Amino acid sequence: MPVNAVRSVLFYFGYFMALLLSAVVLVPLAACLPLKARYRVLHSYNHIVLWWFRLTCGVTVHVSGREQVPEGACVLLANHQSEWETIYLQVVKRPLCTVLKKELLKIPVFGWGLKLLEPIPLDRTQPAKALKQVLTVGTQRLKDGFTVLIFPEGTRIAPGSRKKFNKSGAAIACRAGVPVVPVAHNAGEIWPNDSWIKHPGTLNVVFGPAIETTGRKPDVVVAEAEAWVEATLVEISQVQRPPLEAEAPADSVGV
Repeated sequence: MPVNAVRSVLFYFGYFMALLLSAVVLVPLAACLPLKARYRVLHSYNHIVLWWFRLTCGVTVHVSGREQVPEGACVLLANHQSEWETIYLQVVKRPLCTVLKKELLKIPVFGWGLKLLEPIPLDRTQPAKALKQVLTVGTQRLKDGFTVLIFPEGTRIAPGSRKKFNKSGAAIACRAGVPVVPVAHNAGEIWPNDSWIKHPGTLNVVFGPAIETTGRKPDVVVAEAEAWVEATLVEISQVQRPPLEAEAPADSVGV
């Protein structure tokens, strides 16, 4: 069996053991705690998986610009390539609310834990209703001091491909008057979405400078965030980036 396959099998053994720990200990404990305390308990799972991934799969994670994430509430807009960033970005800042597809909440253990963190679940079969929910609930969460994480491509996009950012994340940031922080990473090159085999190497994560939203339109804000993410991906990706086709921003909601 190839070395990478052996490493991946070992990783998934620890991954499922972490899920078992969550089912038996973390989720029941978190269910008894107030919301902000749940983060500390449930994020133990994230830290275990991230550490075990680096150890077993020979991965070095290089993070830069994290100091640019503001102290108060903001909107994190990140490109979406794999499962890795959904685990990592959860622990960047607390309290954090994630916009995600509602199907994830039905996954045993994993979904139960997500639900305890009060995310914004979306029904992607009803785009208009989903967009309204993000605008309403997301804006309120920001005003309550929560940071909101959203993947504006709307789905996982393979390295070397791209999809226009939708503006829902920028819209709630503009409504609430909080900054947008763009995030770029190449996680899909290390943790592919279409394969269970993980690859050794350097996983780069870069946090961009906060983009002010006061008095600005969402279209302008999301265009600035997307331009920064794309320019950064060109620098950190091992896979060639395609040109961006001229098209209007997507209307679908990022999840």
